[in-house]
Amino acid sequence: MTLLKRINKEGMMFKIQTFNKISEKGLKLFKERGYTVGDNLTDYDAIIVRSQELHNVDFPSSLLAIARAGAGVNNIPIQKCAEKGIVVFNTPGTNANAVKELVILGLLLASRKVAEGIEWTKTLIGTENIEDAVEKNKSKFEGPEIMGKTLGVIGLGAIGVLVANTAIELGMKVIGYDPYISVEAAWALSRQVKRALTIDDIYKNSDYISLHVPANDATKGMINKQTISIMKNGVRILNFSRANIVNEDELVKELESGKVACYVTDFPNAKVLGKKNVIAIPHLGASTPEAEENCAIMAANEIIEYLETGNIKNSVNYPDVFMQKEDSKERICILHKNVPDMVNKFSKILGSSNINIEDLINKGKGEFAYTIIDVKKGCLTDNIKKQFNEIADIIKIRFIE
Repeated sequence: MTLLKRINKEGMMFKIQTFNKISEKGLKLFKERGYTVGDNLTDYDAIIVRSQELHNVDFPSSLLAIARAGAGVNNIPIQKCAEKGIVVFNTPGTNANAVKELVILGLLLASRKVAEGIEWTKTLIGTENIEDAVEKNKSKFEGPEIMGKTLGVIGLGAIGVLVANTAIELGMKVIGYDPYISVEAAWALSRQVKRALTIDDIYKNSDYISLHVPANDATKGMINKQTISIMKNGVRILNFSRANIVNEDELVKELESGKVACYVTDFPNAKVLGKKNVIAIPHLGASTPEAEENCAIMAANEIIEYLETGNIKNSVNYPDVFMQKEDSKERICILHKNVPDMVNKFSKILGSSNINIEDLINKGKGEFAYTIIDVKKGCLTDNIKKQFNEIADIIKIRFIE
């Protein structure tokens, strides 16, 4: 790509603000293109972030995109960004294997009381006859094998599919529930995984339940007193999605009663720490060097593609749109409200100036839409650009040479 495509509308090289520590393999992609990268920039064009809370950050007017190096985006004000014409990206699938491995570890920890046993053995330091004490007390940490048991997987996205398939390989029976499963995920799912027609089928028939759903209004508190009452006595619940999909106040009571034998969570907080039969892991799901590198590389590539060509892939608040960018053409990138007659208005401005549309794509996502228009390079005068900027319901517009 030409150097011109690597500058913002002020004629400066694109600036990328970092939040959290981002893998150098991802940041290197920006630096190789001459971008400025730092954690204390002003008037930056894009943000790359992991888990840093952004809801109270005052974004500069120059901000065009935010890329979350991970799948969940609850730390980003999605609606606010859409209204300001800030495209938010995530990196689905890049940390799936890392999370899957931790879920399988959690599955084993939920059964075999290994974590409790390890903590107990620390109390033997400095005592006599350690071997005798071990033999006398090891029965306290007895737990069932997972082979032949039933695992219910709620949510069959990239992570859920990997968890289900691995559990099959470990000799478990697996039932899965996901009314919105993608074609790609369905192809990847083992044929031995049985389909649950309702979520209650999971609750009623599972010895272990693993949660892999996004955090939203529909899933908030989905594991609660009522749903737990449907489950088997002694069920073990694994939560590597988000803390608020479990009503932890009600869960703790079910743990104390023995209805739930164990709760493994990757999201420690005051409600569950130190409670009976809770194994709390310090949010390690994606904490592997491989996952961090994969997430950072995908996030960086998403930002670069959007800044330099206007193409969108893996956005959570605007539609994914791709159109090949040719150097002989100039591009108009328009984020706008998803209302009637917008494309006609764009066409009229160009047609009245005798400018032919070389290529055009328009897609909507909810109340927002995105249009890319390619015209012959050199056709777009300041007056034409001014006419575009005067159209009502345009949120943000860019002209890329």
